[in-house]
Amino acid sequence: MAEAAIHPAALDRARVLQWMQTYGVYAGVAVLLVVNIAVTPHFLSAENFRTQAVQVAPVIIVALGMALAIGTEGIDLSVGAVMALAASVTALYLGYGLVPALLTVAVFAAVVGLANGALVAWVGVQPIVATLALMVGGRGIALVLLPQLKDLHNPGLASLGSGDVLGVPYLIIIAAALALLVAFVIRRTTFGRQLLAIGDNRAAAKLAGLPVRRVLMLVYVACALLAAVAGVLATARLQASDPTSLGNLMELSAITAVVVGGTPLSGGRVNIAGTVAGAVLIQLLTATLIKHDLPPSWTQIAQAIVIVLAVYAARGRGKR
Repeated sequence: MAEAAIHPAALDRARVLQWMQTYGVYAGVAVLLVVNIAVTPHFLSAENFRTQAVQVAPVIIVALGMALAIGTEGIDLSVGAVMALAASVTALYLGYGLVPALLTVAVFAAVVGLANGALVAWVGVQPIVATLALMVGGRGIALVLLPQLKDLHNPGLASLGSGDVLGVPYLIIIAAALALLVAFVIRRTTFGRQLLAIGDNRAAAKLAGLPVRRVLMLVYVACALLAAVAGVLATARLQASDPTSLGNLMELSAITAVVVGGTPLSGGRVNIAGTVAGAVLIQLLTATLIKHDLPPSWTQIAQAIVIVLAVYAARGRGKR
């Protein structure tokens, strides 16, 4: 009798957890929107929505790359350093023109991604250790290349940071296009299926003849390139290169967005829509606290609570 009485409660808790896993991030965004509409002055203004969207765009782009890495049961802690490196390289090579500067940034980012991928796929170093080394070393290189903030004056870069199409900023368009591209790769390509198979069971993927090392290398290169894109866009929006602070703690924001969005740290699944919603949730939470004059420390505490709730909801989600 007691056992029978326990079962309904356990089932209800399981249903709640399943609902949180699937829809929790969207519910969180909706709640924050309602709260802000009710208590935050001028929240519904077009200018505010534009500002929030522009600020969250780099986080979304970095989180997309992080989702790929986590989908393989890995992680990339070097994304913030890559953003700083992209800012430094952009400032150094912008005198040759915007396109050459962007190509040079892509080369630097690809080298970082290849280094991360080689350490993980060929040397067998744990992803958290391999990318931690590049996290420290990458920012060091960025500061060697450009030790201090530098103002940039380039019409093409300025247009990239502040231009728009029919009122929609380029930053938002680029972030949306990249999200659709990554979602397509995950769902509709052989590479995406291989990535998920490796994250689900790397040993079985090797036995099945999948190109595990090549896929891992490409994943970390893609993650670094996406972080570089975010770094260039953030630099373009600020019209200044600041490798000292650009990208600080971005890896934590990206990981939070991915985990809150429903991608398990155990790999084998990637939720792109949830990742985007997770980034929006973090941005709204931060903006809400700032608009109500709460100190930055409260933002960090709030993000910590969100992470704990996401990890709790993720219990048992794992691989399928």
